[in-house]
Amino acid sequence: MTKTILITGSTDGIGLETAKILVSKGHRVLLHGRNPTKLEAAAKSLSALPGSVASYVADLSRMADVASLAQAVAKNHPTLDVLINNAGVFKTPNTVTPEGLDVRFAVNAIAPYLLTQQLRPLMPTSGRIVNVSSAAQSPVNLEALAGRVQLTEDFTAYAQSKLALTMWSRSLALSPTGDGLTIIAVNPGSMLGSKMVKEGFGVAGGDLRIGADILTRAALADEFAVASGQYFDNDKGQFASPHADVLDPQKCQTVVTAIETLLADL
Repeated sequence: MTKTILITGSTDGIGLETAKILVSKGHRVLLHGRNPTKLEAAAKSLSALPGSVASYVADLSRMADVASLAQAVAKNHPTLDVLINNAGVFKTPNTVTPEGLDVRFAVNAIAPYLLTQQLRPLMPTSGRIVNVSSAAQSPVNLEALAGRVQLTEDFTAYAQSKLALTMWSRSLALSPTGDGLTIIAVNPGSMLGSKMVKEGFGVAGGDLRIGADILTRAALADEFAVASGQYFDNDKGQFASPHADVLDPQKCQTVVTAIETLLADL
């Protein structure tokens, strides 16, 4: 059965590699990128494969762009089977967004939350949300999440944003008001050869297909259909215990409330 799958940040790296596999399997993949030229090149590189692609431009550091992306997808596709929140930022010259947020929190945690909430009505009960987390996770400073405190260390901001993403993934998955969707956080593998790893750490990194293969499994395989709220650590090749804060419902709810409050203010 052909599925409609949106992958954010799919103009290069693990996102593009995942798109390649899914289009090869005959699925309809919605590509997303910030740069129209790169997006066009990505779509062109997939055009000869059996599936189909559509392209969407949005800057996920701007919440108005996130809302517009959701509207555009909803307008063109009556159903969305899988959302892979893959777009991520680690190192960037300008760390503050026009709305005054740390760009890592904005792109890595807040934008995927907003996009997920806005696209949920399109998704059937068999739908899946795959959130690309990381082995790098550290306790969330709520003041930094809200943009009231600036974090000077790239790695600190990144690790906190990835924990925030993993926390809201579990909170939404276990919410009594949930709609039966499967929501999973996945560490696709440490130090894979993405642009982010090359720029952030100055190393070539490992085979991107390691990450793409696990995201494809999370999107399609039966083993993930019953894993809502869980965390898959691809460094270990299995479901594993996430950071202790993810297992604290109260802390998770606090992060969700902080994100909701922030979005309401924006």
